Amino acid sequence: QVQLVESGGGLVQAGGSLRLSCAVSGSILSSNIMGWYRQAPGKQRELVASITSGGSTNYADSVKGRFTISRDNAKNTMYLQMNSLKPEDTADYYCNADLWLNVAGTTRLHNYWGQGTQVTVSS
Repeated sequence: QVQLVESGGGLVQAGGSLRLSCAVSGSILSSNIMGWYRQAPGKQRELVASITSGGSTNYADSVKGRFTISRDNAKNTMYLQMNSLKPEDTADYYCNADLWLNVAGTTRLHNYWGQGTQVTVSS
């Protein structure tokens, strides 16, 4: 069974750093676009950053210059380096990925979500 397994959340003071990881577990053919989303209490889930299989990146304006998304295709793992954290970055962070799978001999693209990891930034 394919899953996205996140790690790296926690409590940090404003100005600090955290690194989130999202590892694909299970058998896949390859990964397509991957991304990090976050959802703060009482707010809608929003895209934080995304990265294509070729390494092209996209960031929300609120995190540009502070967060860096990267991936290791050989390890099927994606990362989010978060620097200069602010209290407004406090949220549950979710990874998302489009993954190519072999389903009964047919190549199919499926979308997956991780279980979420909490990031709390204290002022």
